[in-house]
Amino acid sequence: MAARAYWQGQIRLALVSIPVQVFPAAKSAARISFNQIHKPSGKRIRYQKLVPGVGEAAAEDIVKGYEVEKGKYVLFDEDEISGVKLEAKRTLDLIQFVDADEIDVLYAEKPYYVSPEDDETAGEAYVVLRDALQSTNKVGIGHIVARGHSNLVALRPSGKGLMIETLRYADQVHKPDGYFADVPVAEPEPELLSLAEELIERKAKPWDPKAFSDPYEAALRALIDAKVENRPPDEIDEPQISAKVIDLMEALKKSVGGKKTTTTKKAAAAAKKPAAKKAPAGKTATRKSTAKKSAAKGRRAA
Repeated sequence: MAARAYWQGQIRLALVSIPVQVFPAAKSAARISFNQIHKPSGKRIRYQKLVPGVGEAAAEDIVKGYEVEKGKYVLFDEDEISGVKLEAKRTLDLIQFVDADEIDVLYAEKPYYVSPEDDETAGEAYVVLRDALQSTNKVGIGHIVARGHSNLVALRPSGKGLMIETLRYADQVHKPDGYFADVPVAEPEPELLSLAEELIERKAKPWDPKAFSDPYEAALRALIDAKVENRPPDEIDEPQISAKVIDLMEALKKSVGGKKTTTTKKAAAAAKKPAAKKAPAGKTATRKSTAKKSAAKGRRAA
């Protein structure tokens, strides 16, 4: 495999160890990046590693340091740091299993593919673990140490193979309470909810990642091409951002093209339903008068 492994080691489940390699699942090299250029000369700006009062530092004189107080550092060389004894540096020990949908997307960070080493025994154990995770709908949790950092990871099945997602630790995530403090607690009006649901249903489609591309990246590419060809850039039609929506009902109705929802239809049907017939006032009075006369005759006869 041509790609460089992000991590190499073994997945361990109880007494079973599976040699694996971990490769990045996402790529970022295709994105446009800019360099800083000295405009008068057109040359790229370079950065030097300078020591105040000393000058440029040679590569062999640079070590890592941890600041224990302002301006005071404890120094380490690479051998000291790489010598830290952590089994997670070479082993992904599956210490817990959770339901596949239990991990909030807020904690997910980066995806990586996990492939078995070129070994028949490793491949068989790899497939057993993959299928066991699929059938139980579980995700394995553990730690790995890669490139100077410890990562909490989730191991999950992915198609024919396995993948891991690096996860944020709890102290790396802001609690949402302060951000959602102004969210209203009142229930939305049924008709508004119905209109919003209809709008969502109209735009609902199966997920296809190939259907999406980065519009900003495309606009930058068009601008670069125009500069290279020494021509004015093409005009880009940008969507107009409207002012604050005042009448939400009217805005939703316009969004769905004025089509009546089920709630609206029921309300309209109720309005058109004929009211119960009432007897004319004259006839009611005649019936009451006749009843009184009959009662009076009955009393005289008695």
